[in-house]
Amino acid sequence: MGFLVPYALIFAETGAAFPQEGGPYVWVKLALGRSAAAVTTLFYWVTNPIWLGGSLVFIAAETWDGFVFRLGTGTFADYAFKLLFIWAAILTAVISLHRGKWITTAGAAMKVLAIILFTGTALAYGTENGFHGLDRTSFSPTSAGFLALVPVLLFAYVGFEAPNAAGDEMHDPQRDVPISIGVSGLIAACCYLLPVLAILSAAPPGQVTGIGGFMDAARLVYTGVYGGWTEPLLTATAVLFVFALLTQGSAWMIVSDRMQAMAAADGGFFSRGLGAFHSRLSTPVRMNLLSGITATAFMIAAMTLVHGSAAAVFNVVLTVAITTLLLSYLTIVPALLILRVRHPQVTRPYRVPFGTAGFKVYAALTYGWIVLGSWVALFPGTLESLFGISYDFHDTWGVSRTTFEVFTLGTVVLLLVIGIAGYATSRGPSALTSDRSASRPVSISGGSREH
Repeated sequence: MGFLVPYALIFAETGAAFPQEGGPYVWVKLALGRSAAAVTTLFYWVTNPIWLGGSLVFIAAETWDGFVFRLGTGTFADYAFKLLFIWAAILTAVISLHRGKWITTAGAAMKVLAIILFTGTALAYGTENGFHGLDRTSFSPTSAGFLALVPVLLFAYVGFEAPNAAGDEMHDPQRDVPISIGVSGLIAACCYLLPVLAILSAAPPGQVTGIGGFMDAARLVYTGVYGGWTEPLLTATAVLFVFALLTQGSAWMIVSDRMQAMAAADGGFFSRGLGAFHSRLSTPVRMNLLSGITATAFMIAAMTLVHGSAAAVFNVVLTVAITTLLLSYLTIVPALLILRVRHPQVTRPYRVPFGTAGFKVYAALTYGWIVLGSWVALFPGTLESLFGISYDFHDTWGVSRTTFEVFTLGTVVLLLVIGIAGYATSRGPSALTSDRSASRPVSISGGSREH
């Protein structure tokens, strides 16, 4: 909550005050200039196709393989499922937002339904079989565990500014953005806390581990409550879970692709043609396809590099590539504060408590967490050593620290080079092949200033 609340507050105010389509790209551009915005948006965008193809699709395939239909590993069915998953997510981003939003909304509803079903069943299981005591130590991770969890939790919670990426599609973004951020924050907190509490209270320690923890816990409590109905209900829950994963990936593709298209059309990412919006669908189809290709490439790489040192190196690169989303906030959060200080005349339908002073405090808290998460992701084990905490680097990552840092910092430097090159090589305006361009002048509207 020390991160989630201040983060939601400052993004709710900024999103309502600057509702232009493009969200963080527009904010960083207004505060720090186009070049900073171009590089920041690249870091924000690239996380999502890599996450879709290098991580999310594997969770979905493992769930489908274990609870719905046997796929095997490296089989034709395995590849077919993963390709279908990736491109279904991309297709949802390609179709018009008016239709695509209902698919992602349905996915969110399925996620909530699965969590309600699981949580209710866990309560029934605990009532019948007894709850395991949850003392204060159950909620207190070790120092090493806390540091390892910071970047993971931050990655899970960020993204409430996403509605601003499609601000022009809203009827009243100045009203809708803060409401959507508040509702998103509440739902996100419940969706993470409720199943975790249910698992801890109902499942015996040590019986639920690994990537399939949610479904393992579901099998345990369903067996104790539903008897002969366990398998069909498990299958239904798995289908809901996979559909929720697919639409979660789609939602991020919709957001990040629109933002990166804005950067491209504005002269910030190689060809302005990448920023073209389809005249009928009003979606950045070229950027959507680029995301799909990137996700597919990472999926194939992950399935090819599955053994030995190559697999360990790939996991390092994948982890760092995913954390680039956190790195983008190292620029985005200061941009919000700059806009708050430099443009007090802008009408702010929603204001954080305690005005500018409060905004500075909330921004500082948010930034502190982002810095901590980014440092732990890029330099794991350093803070543990500083505080005298045991940390076996090779056992954790499968490579030496030197190898880890070469690939970690190398990935970041490569993205910086791509971002700078994309900005430098994008020359003057060029004709787009659609009637609609994402490149639009950004204006700062004034209004009555509230005190």
